[in-house]
Amino acid sequence: MEMDDHKRRRNMILYVLIAFVVYLVVSSVLFPSLENRGVQVTDVSYTQLLKDLDKKDVAKIKYTTDDAQALYTKKGEEGRAYRTTTMPTDVDLTKRIQEAGAELDVTIPDQNSGMWTYLLITLVLPMAIFFLIGWWLNRRMKKAMGDDGPSMNFGGGGFGPGGLGKSGARIIASKDVGVTFKDVAGQEEAKESLKEVVDFLENPKRYEEIGAKLPRGALLVGPPGTGKTLLAKAVAGEAGVPFFNISGSEFVEMFVGRGAAKVRDLFKQAKEKAPCIVFIDEIDTIGKKRDGGGLSGNDEREQTLNQLLTEMDGFDNQKGIVVLAATNRPDSLDPALLRPGRFDRRVPVELPDLAGRKAILELHSKDVKTEPPIDLTVIARSTPGASGADLANIINEGALRAVRMGRKRATQEDFEESVEVVIAGQQRKSTVLSDHEKQVVSYHEIGHAIVAARQTDSAPVTKITIVPRTSGALGYTMQVEQDERFLTTRQEVLNKLAVYCGGRAAEELIFGEMTTGAANDIEQATKLARNMVTRFGMSDEFGMMALGTVQNAYLNQDTSLTCAPGTAQRVDEVVKKLIEDAHANAMQILKENKFKLHELAHYLYKKETITGEEFMNLLTRENPLIPKTPQS
Repeated sequence: MEMDDHKRRRNMILYVLIAFVVYLVVSSVLFPSLENRGVQVTDVSYTQLLKDLDKKDVAKIKYTTDDAQALYTKKGEEGRAYRTTTMPTDVDLTKRIQEAGAELDVTIPDQNSGMWTYLLITLVLPMAIFFLIGWWLNRRMKKAMGDDGPSMNFGGGGFGPGGLGKSGARIIASKDVGVTFKDVAGQEEAKESLKEVVDFLENPKRYEEIGAKLPRGALLVGPPGTGKTLLAKAVAGEAGVPFFNISGSEFVEMFVGRGAAKVRDLFKQAKEKAPCIVFIDEIDTIGKKRDGGGLSGNDEREQTLNQLLTEMDGFDNQKGIVVLAATNRPDSLDPALLRPGRFDRRVPVELPDLAGRKAILELHSKDVKTEPPIDLTVIARSTPGASGADLANIINEGALRAVRMGRKRATQEDFEESVEVVIAGQQRKSTVLSDHEKQVVSYHEIGHAIVAARQTDSAPVTKITIVPRTSGALGYTMQVEQDERFLTTRQEVLNKLAVYCGGRAAEELIFGEMTTGAANDIEQATKLARNMVTRFGMSDEFGMMALGTVQNAYLNQDTSLTCAPGTAQRVDEVVKKLIEDAHANAMQILKENKFKLHELAHYLYKKETITGEEFMNLLTRENPLIPKTPQS
């Protein structure tokens, strides 16, 4: 990075030149007037001084012997002074001053003290001021970029010893890591893939003897909250080596070359502490695909990436340096990062399954005092798609609820309620619905529940509530699968579409009107129907034809169409038809169960929250108002 060093030297020289020019201006304008600030000084001739003495207008004369200059004031004039150069050979000057009745002040400066004072005022003080200004500006820029290290570092891209050229990585000693594989639950496959890394750090000679080379880097990929950072720490804890932790965003800098300098410093420290683990979180921040330059290019980010590639090629992994990185956007990484010799091992850290969720809940509940019986399987079954962080939050919310309720131990009810808190938010006790709105929400939620219950391939209803939540939901119907499901049939997808349409259908059937309460249902139904057509191949129109690709598989999983505009229009028509058929199916089910719709909606209106068991008992209970069919 010689070019970067050249730029830094050039910028420093430019700064010094600017400071010197400003110093000359200030010294020529400001400092000569310091002594006489607040006084208007006029230069006059020596003859004028003699005239003023003869007129006896002079009040006081200040005479300095080193420069033969006299500064005098006139009687009756405030704020004005006159300056002239005297004639050292004029021996009568002192006599004239006495005759004029003026006050004479003669200064004979000490040569040494005068020189030091002059240097202090005109050289040292201005330069100190400019360096302080430079330090302040440098400090402001560092804080703006998230770097608050030592300033005034002329090396490493900054203005002082350390600071801006340092990586800023948090170094955790082996004895302080405090995390091993036993502290990680629900990621058995990932732990198995990383055990080889641990074994290499513990017994490198086993691999050297056979001539095997361990991958230089391993990339942990998965959704947010699945425990990628925890896994990296666990590797360091298992191997008993130092752990370097830094986020990719910490390499991002305003000035070109700064990020590269931090990368160099990071690997320099790692080589000194080898064997060790270097963990770069959110590596997609600096590892994005390069765009080939141009106006849209980012020189600083690309130079940082190039330096990272160079460092990974340059270190000897036989010394025991293993680079781990984490990302939830592997599709955005530059291919150069993923080739053999760099991050050549990919370790998926996926969302946990049912067994994994139960293991994570058990791990986090060990330190929580509970009141038996506690069935964490129920909690695990009701949280499909939850990450490890979500499950940890559920346990914590359950403990917090127990404290709010005045209990010293958490119960099963606390944990079940915490699931709803994490999913839908806290209850909004301040939100008071009108009587009519409460009725509409009751019929809406019961509409969902009846459509779900009257279909054979739908998940059972476990809870229905019309208590508003902080997520914005005025109510919700909870369905929980009895077992973990990995495949979904076409009929099950169609049934789910009908369930989404059940709330709106109930509003239309009972009130003959639509409300905005079905907004989220419509969004979910549209997304599901579009996936049926573009991804699942479940439409008669297109069959087994992929019409879309998933963007950000580990984040929002948005689908972008990869088809002609005319085909996209046909896709919209097919999606619309699927939703219309699902809505018609839901309406038909509710018409057939209209009496139960009224009964259950009134019951929910009064109780506000009912369990799935209560709902099914009322739904399957014989209607006393309908006469029994006579038996033959």
